[in-house]
Amino acid sequence: MDLEFQGELWFWRGPAPWHFVTVPDPQCDELEAASSLVSYGWGMIPVAARIGRTDWTTSLWPKDGRYIVPVKAKVRQAEGIDVGDTVTVRLSLNA
Repeated sequence: MDLEFQGELWFWRGPAPWHFVTVPDPQCDELEAASSLVSYGWGMIPVAARIGRTDWTTSLWPKDGRYIVPVKAKVRQAEGIDVGDTVTVRLSLNA
């Protein structure tokens, strides 16, 4: 399954601070339908992700009934993006 969407980059200041993009509801519904086939536990879904020209592998995290995409520092630096920027995210599920 391949998905593409736009979302705003946001920062979570928890005990392990991280940057995320929230997956919109329609794509979350598609992910939820496929989650039992691809999740490796705790609802995590492995994906290949892309913003701009930068690819990386990660796992989608379930949060408040949706999924969030963790965005690594190397991706933010390579693409020149910061909190509040709207980005296009491409995801491919890794079964």
